[in-house]
Amino acid sequence: MAVNIRNRSYAIGALVDLPAGPEASGVLFAHGGRFGGHALYIKDGRLTYVYNFLGSEEQRIIATEALPTGEKIILAASFDKDGEASPGVATGILSLHHGDRKVGEGRIRTQPGRFTLAGEGLNVGRDGADAVASDYRGQAPFAFTGGTLHRVAVDVSGEPYVDLEREAEAMLARE
Repeated sequence: MAVNIRNRSYAIGALVDLPAGPEASGVLFAHGGRFGGHALYIKDGRLTYVYNFLGSEEQRIIATEALPTGEKIILAASFDKDGEASPGVATGILSLHHGDRKVGEGRIRTQPGRFTLAGEGLNVGRDGADAVASDYRGQAPFAFTGGTLHRVAVDVSGEPYVDLEREAEAMLARE
C-alpha cells in the first residue's frame, strides 16, 4: 500500500552508497505513471524529482550540484505545502537535498486524486509499468545502477488530506 501524500507536505529520502567510478543513475522512488505520479531519480549525474500532474504537466526539479560520493548518503525531496490552487490541489515548494544541504528547489502543485491506475503502483529502485517521467520513458524501468540503494522512506507527518465529499456521502449512506 502506498503512502497518501495528497494535499499535504511530505518528504522522500533514499539512503544510498555512491562509490566513485561508474556514474549512478536510475529511479530511487516512483509512484504512479504517465497520467499522474511522482518520481525521485538520478539522471545525468543529478538528483531529479518530477511531479507529473494528471499527465498534462511534468514539474521537474533538478539539483544544481553533482551527486556526492561515499557511503550512507541521504538523497531527498521535500514538499512544503503553502496553499491550495483549488480544493485538494496543494501548492508549495519542492526542495532537493544531498544530506542536509539544499541543492535545488521549485514551485509545484499536486493533484487531488490518486495516482495509480491498473499496474501503476509504488516502486523502489525502478519505475514499473508506465514511466512517470518522459525523460526516462524510453529507458523504463530505468533501474537504479552505479551504487547501492539501502532504503527509501516517505514522511507524511503533516496534516492529512480529508476528502470531505466522500465522508459526507458515507455519513448520508448510513442514515
